[in-house]
Amino acid sequence: MANILVVGPHPDDQELGMGASIAKLAEQGHDVLLLDVTNGEPTPYGDPVTRAKEADDALRFLSPDPAKFPNGKPVRRVLLGLPNRYVEHTIENRHAIAGVIRAHQASIVFTPFFEDAHPDHRAVTRIVEDARFDAKLTGVDMPVPEGMEVGAPIYPKWLFYYYATHLRWVANPSFILDVTGYMDRKIESIRAYHTQFVLPEKNRRVVDWVEAVSTYLGSRIGVQAGEGFYTKEPVGLDGLDAFVS
Repeated sequence: MANILVVGPHPDDQELGMGASIAKLAEQGHDVLLLDVTNGEPTPYGDPVTRAKEADDALRFLSPDPAKFPNGKPVRRVLLGLPNRYVEHTIENRHAIAGVIRAHQASIVFTPFFEDAHPDHRAVTRIVEDARFDAKLTGVDMPVPEGMEVGAPIYPKWLFYYYATHLRWVANPSFILDVTGYMDRKIESIRAYHTQFVLPEKNRRVVDWVEAVSTYLGSRIGVQAGEGFYTKEPVGLDGLDAFVS
């Protein structure tokens, strides 16, 4: 089983982009940690305390009964605490995320797709790309958030990109994960962000769009629902029996 780190610029990005995959991977026994780079506030209806509670509520939908998982670990999340709307690509911020990679000993890292209209999204992805490299450097101390232990240098084997873009982007995934049976958890985890997708009337349609995308991507591989991911590095296969269609 793998240690997986899913980085989101704001609480809700991970759920929007790959919530069903998070639920499935956790249930399969992988150790999944969500890293919120900022607290996502201010927003018109939210505040830091409310948004933090919503983020915690979302976790309960993603891993509702972790005792049944192979390793018994629920999906967890940690807040890095960079300022929302002011995220910058700096060495300090690179090392902060590298410290989380080390602490979690992540062999797989997910981050938002690199083409985006949101400056925070673009900055976070650039930081993650460089933090992946920084995490392996010996002789360099990396900070860790409160509650996490300092970890040894590590270079995550895989860096994948999920789609939570603010562009009117048509996804071009390198691969699609079959998430049939997990979309209800994803939708409920998104709706847990009441101040973002329930109270603002203009944002209520986001859930419909998310469901439509998953149905379309699922149809591309012959299943009911799918989530797409992009990779700059080739994914290796040891046979063809894993293809779903």
